[in-house]
Amino acid sequence: MARQLLVYSRDSALRVFALGIVAEQQVEVTQLEHWSAAGARAARSSAALDRRVTTELPIRASSSAAHRADYQRDRVYTADQVSNTVSVIDPSTNRLLGQLRLGSERLSPLPAAGFMLSALYGGEINVHGLGFSPDHRWLSVVSTATNAVTIVETTTNRVKGTVYVGRNPHEGFFSPDGRELWVSVRGANYVSVIDPVRMREVRRVVTAKGPSMIVFRPDGRVAFVNHSFTPELDVIDVPSGRVLARVPVVSPFSPDLVITQDGAQVWMTHKDVGKVTVVNARTYVVEGVIETGPITNHVTMAGPGGGTRVGGASAGDYAYVTVCTENVVKVYRRDRTLVTSIPVGACPHGIWASGDGSRVYVGLQQGDGVVVIDTRTNSVVAQIPMGQSPQALVYVPDAVPTGDGTQNLTQPAVARRPVEISLSAPDGRASSWGRVYMRSLGPIDGIDVSVRGLSPATTYTLYLMDEDSAYVSSSLPLATVVTDANGGAALVEAVTAAPLPEISETSGRRLVLVEGVAPNGPTALTSRVPRGR
Repeated sequence: MARQLLVYSRDSALRVFALGIVAEQQVEVTQLEHWSAAGARAARSSAALDRRVTTELPIRASSSAAHRADYQRDRVYTADQVSNTVSVIDPSTNRLLGQLRLGSERLSPLPAAGFMLSALYGGEINVHGLGFSPDHRWLSVVSTATNAVTIVETTTNRVKGTVYVGRNPHEGFFSPDGRELWVSVRGANYVSVIDPVRMREVRRVVTAKGPSMIVFRPDGRVAFVNHSFTPELDVIDVPSGRVLARVPVVSPFSPDLVITQDGAQVWMTHKDVGKVTVVNARTYVVEGVIETGPITNHVTMAGPGGGTRVGGASAGDYAYVTVCTENVVKVYRRDRTLVTSIPVGACPHGIWASGDGSRVYVGLQQGDGVVVIDTRTNSVVAQIPMGQSPQALVYVPDAVPTGDGTQNLTQPAVARRPVEISLSAPDGRASSWGRVYMRSLGPIDGIDVSVRGLSPATTYTLYLMDEDSAYVSSSLPLATVVTDANGGAALVEAVTAAPLPEISETSGRRLVLVEGVAPNGPTALTSRVPRGR
């Protein structure tokens, strides 16, 4: 009955009440479906299981003609930081169409590609940020290490050109009128304003140190800029570029923000302290702060009747927040009350709602994939393998009005999924834990380490150890981990000097996180690794 209300009712109060019922009962529903699925084939195909949830198969509704008609002109894009690609997804089928390659994979073994740290290398590095124009015809792609802003035509995936800006840009977004592209230059103290027609910087808007991202109030008069090094939200007068207000916030590191389509609120994440701040977008006063969890990444608005809008705005009655260390997306009402937590997979990062707000797409930074959430039930309905380490993600409605939109895309050479290894405290304390994700980068291996519940502001070292030997020479350091000053959490990326040797139950090797830098230091976390690495 609640789902029927969500589909057919026009009463907003009833719809909110119905969504609350669905969210609260989803755990029981999922468990019941799991038990039922273990029964006979007839039971699995019965009406009671017609809407069963899966994280491995494409969304069931994607096979219907109505679904394809609704979404086949839309596209989902992810910025893949390790493979230096933009992955393109068709949301009508929830399948990867291909990738736009802007650079080589990190330390590519191909001589023709050029060594990434060489002056001979011509591609982009750390493809990270995404935005799109109000007419949905242009996609902006920010590559942080090469200071590049690349503009791509959405219909053909053709690169229009690249503008090089100041040190370490992070994210960029088009103004609501489409005349300007504002890009935060995180390694400086300004926003680079680009003319997307003439493809050049036309002015700079001075902010506090380390601007991180920009969103525009839907009226186009005001922009909001958060920061990576300064605990404030800057309110900018768009025509003059003048700072109207500096709103103090709880921490200096805010990677993402969204403004509600009604122009009433700005929601901004704080990765370093695991919080979200909600600011009144008209009075510029903090309305409240939410404790969301360590390594809180991105946020979007969604829900029935909501969805993607221009200028970084998003409509919907609910905020969806990605929390990396908990591997969940948390859903909040506009009044900051928690609705539910949705398990999604390895370190959710970028997140964006579909055009109608009925679905939310989430990039898995450490899982090299995208999951799809049905906002009517707040459950995962699809999982899509894709590029390596997706960061920003955007959903662009009507991106491809004609044609199939596959021009200039390449296919991934090999579908490679990261290997996940769990770490736990040797004394069995459940409050301290970690995860290690390993992926092949050709001649080397990449390692992502997430930990939580350790001593705050402390240095740890991850070692590969041969448990059959007590000699220090059998220990190989893999990564240095420095926890934050609050919850003892950290998220670290590292690479090895060469591919790692076999790590399996039969190899006698394990991963150990020790306090300090010496391999014989106190053991904080340890794990036997799964067979087959």
